Amino acid sequence: MGADDASTANTRSDQSETVSDGRDDQVDRRPNPLPVRTIALGTAGSLMILLSAFGAAGVLISDPVLGHGPLSWIRYGHGKMLATATLYIGFALVVWAWVRLGRHVLAGRVGSRPVLVGAACWIAPLLLAPPIFTRDVFSYIAQGALPLYGQDPYAVGPIVLGLQEVVQNVHPFWQTTPAPYGPMFILLAKGVAWVTGTNMILGVILMRLVLLGGLAMLLWSLPGLVRHLGGHLPTTLWLAVAGPMTVVHLVGGPHNDLLMVGFLAAGTLCVLDRKHVLGIALVTLGAAVKATAALALPFLVWVWAGHLKSTFWKNFTRAVAAAVATTAVVFTAVTLIAGVNLGWFNALQAPTMIVNWLSIPTAVGEVAHSIVDIFFDANKSWFVNTTRVIGGLLFFAIAIRQWWLSRNGGADAVRRMSYVLFAVAVLSPATLPWYLTWGFVIAAALPWQRKQLAILVGAAVFLVLTYSPAGEDLLYNWPFILCAVAVSILSGVSLVRNDPLHLFTNHDELITVDTPAKV
Repeated sequence: MGADDASTANTRSDQSETVSDGRDDQVDRRPNPLPVRTIALGTAGSLMILLSAFGAAGVLISDPVLGHGPLSWIRYGHGKMLATATLYIGFALVVWAWVRLGRHVLAGRVGSRPVLVGAACWIAPLLLAPPIFTRDVFSYIAQGALPLYGQDPYAVGPIVLGLQEVVQNVHPFWQTTPAPYGPMFILLAKGVAWVTGTNMILGVILMRLVLLGGLAMLLWSLPGLVRHLGGHLPTTLWLAVAGPMTVVHLVGGPHNDLLMVGFLAAGTLCVLDRKHVLGIALVTLGAAVKATAALALPFLVWVWAGHLKSTFWKNFTRAVAAAVATTAVVFTAVTLIAGVNLGWFNALQAPTMIVNWLSIPTAVGEVAHSIVDIFFDANKSWFVNTTRVIGGLLFFAIAIRQWWLSRNGGADAVRRMSYVLFAVAVLSPATLPWYLTWGFVIAAALPWQRKQLAILVGAAVFLVLTYSPAGEDLLYNWPFILCAVAVSILSGVSLVRNDPLHLFTNHDELITVDTPAKV
């Protein structure tokens, strides 16, 4: 990706690195110029995703626009194959542009504004696209419709609605499953379903716009989090806003995790800025979207306690009492407003029915079963359930230890909080790719080394490719997964090494820019 870099920095490699992108802005030496070609490359890719998504992504079962007529060919047979290939090419262009933009950031050639412009250009086309790499948004709308028809979303699945236009688009796995989401999200989904009715096209677009509130909170929070956690704002924005996990999964999906992490980031910043009650209230709202955000509250209690002026245990007791009271009031209020009950906690078990090897305990159980099954006829569920229990115990041990080590509060407590949010994503019985954003949006505000960033790039690309554009699990399609791993490694290496495959023979003028090893 990009032109070959023949220059080297005339400084020690442990203090600085050479990062050159090749083409963009080689003549324009103004501070923070706009990398127009890179942004345009990603925009072209995003537009390709938009157009091809009408045939390859989570299209409606009965499409009133493309279901019949001269353009319906894109949904079937060779037309769908062509659309799928085009969508993957578009995704490749978005990744290429993101990596090129990352090189600009690491070289110090662009600041925060060009990163935000690039992210906006890449996100905008996807606001109108069918759901990509998932069908979850159809479940959101159906779960929001349940209370409108007098049904308890925590007791029954969308199948009871009997509304063919709504239910038929929900993935079969979720048609009979109660909603595992909190009262805040049920309230918002209910509003979307009330406005759009059975118009699923409008419902998907409106749901995206609602979830963009999470992105707005994230954009507001990240500069402050960087100030507290010591990161580099352009790098943080490049990772958390312009990356494919946000552009493709959280927005293009869309996924309600975007709203949760927005509340989480905003609440964390408020607590760090000594706006304790507001911060705890915001994180509680995040937990009322997805329960995982509640794991942040014990860590933020330490931050609150660290701001008080008394003895250690008095500060802790006061912070706990105030945080519990705030959480109880906010959660009770949103539950009453949403008109639901606490059946949500029973529905939280629904995701455990998902089995895939992105969950470390599940992967260990599957590998153990595969080995034992060579010699004996063994029950796979016994192995998986056993390793899931072990994984749960391991997570609690990690979480308790990190919580206690956070007792001095401040930025260290927030850093450890991000570790725990990552741990719960990979040690839970079920792990879906977008779960990794829970802790990542906070950790993005920390200082990062270049090699670590290269690993993050590869991981982000791989986590998108684990599902098909139509939202089906590809994790057990081993030839495809091997290709996805290869593409992901290439993406990561391309961040720190220009043209790793030596595909380009004509070299443009290159710039050598010395930059810190940590950004």
